Amino acid sequence: MYVLVGGAGLMGLELAQRLIELRHTVAIIDIDPVACRYAREQLGVMAFEGSAVSIESLLDAGIRKADALAAVLRDDALNLAMATLARHYGVPHILVRMRHRDFAEPYRLAGATHVISSIDLAVSTMANAIEYPQVESMMHFEQGQIEVLKLAIPKDCKVVGRSVADIAQDSRFPSGSLIIGYQPHAHMDLLIPNGNTILEPDSTVLIVTKPGVMHEIIDFIQGCAG
Repeated sequence: MYVLVGGAGLMGLELAQRLIELRHTVAIIDIDPVACRYAREQLGVMAFEGSAVSIESLLDAGIRKADALAAVLRDDALNLAMATLARHYGVPHILVRMRHRDFAEPYRLAGATHVISSIDLAVSTMANAIEYPQVESMMHFEQGQIEVLKLAIPKDCKVVGRSVADIAQDSRFPSGSLIIGYQPHAHMDLLIPNGNTILEPDSTVLIVTKPGVMHEIIDFIQGCAG
């Protein structure tokens, strides 16, 4: 994909580097010549010096052929303007970083397909790490209506040796939850399990569930057999 990134700040550069690693073609637009030079020399991306809300700069950067655009500029008003221009030029995927929640609806009206609140993400991540220290990682989807968590399976927990199908049929396993990923050992890839997959000690599971049952999931998966 050809991706335009508006803003060569920390987030813009980190995003560009990640996209390059994923084999996408990336172009950055920023008014700072030093940041643009760094992007070219250190990241190997195309960097266009100029305003990311300037039609001339966007055309020079190839907005007409862009498959996606990420607006990560310093304030919401600029990101909103960039999203509006991206929609005008027919960019199919428009992502914006939102700093203030008041901009959520304007971003949608402007054509943003993904609105990402950096503050909400940070707060949610830290709160979850405090509330659920057993959870290795957690993601939220559909405005928090769906949660995906990664849990380790200790050697002495009660689910060791049980199949995914057996666990799914257990009345103590919260309804609406599903094991969607399984990593037998830390050095192995994450697999998509089937009903016959047996959970081994020191393995890891990826579970999709609904809000409000996190403690039940943890107690069930990591409960000791003793």
